[in-house]
Amino acid sequence: MILMGESSLHRATAQFVLQYHDECNHQGLGNKLIRPQFARFTPEGAIRCRERLGGLLRYYYREAA
Repeated sequence: MILMGESSLHRATAQFVLQYHDECNHQGLGNKLIRPQFARFTPEGAIRCRERLGGLLRYYYREAA
């Protein structure tokens, strides 16, 4: 990743922090999210992918059925 200036560094850091807190499982918390956006995951529905930082960070989730 090539950062051009302070603003791109802040943008990349902010995207990483969002991914870390909202979309990344943590072993110290029993493989759970710190701030889950959804109450319960269902086994039904299409699988979607959310990308951050041009695809460097990816989060897969199920769309509501």
